[in-house]
Amino acid sequence: MTFRDRTEAGRQLAEALAPLKGRQDLLVLALPRGGVPVAAEVARFLDAPLDLCFAHKIGAPNNPEFAIGSVTETGGFHVDEQATQALRVPFSYIREEAAIQQVEMARRAAFYRESRPPAPIAGKWVILIDDGVATGATAHAALFGLRKQNPARLVFATPVAAADSIQRLAGDADELKILHAPPGFGAVADFYDRFPQVSDAEVVALLKSLRPA
Repeated sequence: MTFRDRTEAGRQLAEALAPLKGRQDLLVLALPRGGVPVAAEVARFLDAPLDLCFAHKIGAPNNPEFAIGSVTETGGFHVDEQATQALRVPFSYIREEAAIQQVEMARRAAFYRESRPPAPIAGKWVILIDDGVATGATAHAALFGLRKQNPARLVFATPVAAADSIQRLAGDADELKILHAPPGFGAVADFYDRFPQVSDAEVVALLKSLRPA
């Protein structure tokens, strides 16, 4: 199963979330940047406000592409204990990298939201959306950070996810909505015919085009 692009994937995901349409306490959050075009289609279909949820991986020393954890803009972070122990990464490194990423996320948040405050989470039915899940580290950190803000219900939705990652995320959200969970998983891009990088301008335009949170 493949999707033509993020827009088509978002429309299919929106249909799967149709039972939530009409709720006045609904909030759709996207993991930028790739999750934004997907979430925009969901927010449009559900007539719900759209905002962003920032989380970023923490790369291993001397190998930044290898994730050993992740951190959110609100300060919540996930650490891969097995990886950090195997690589003998001190917690001081995790703490320093998390602080660096939080500064960058704050800068990006101010730019994308054009200095609007983040949407309040407490008491909301929150749907967190990404364009796909490989390891699940970023989604785990994002859900952990959102849970600390006391949503009424927390849903994680994505067009495609690795089967083992779904098992790890099952305890993070009240509900998972996954359209495709293939047994063999290489990269998220493998499940899209077109998977270009989402630009900053596209993120800002999509946020402007929908009801602000």
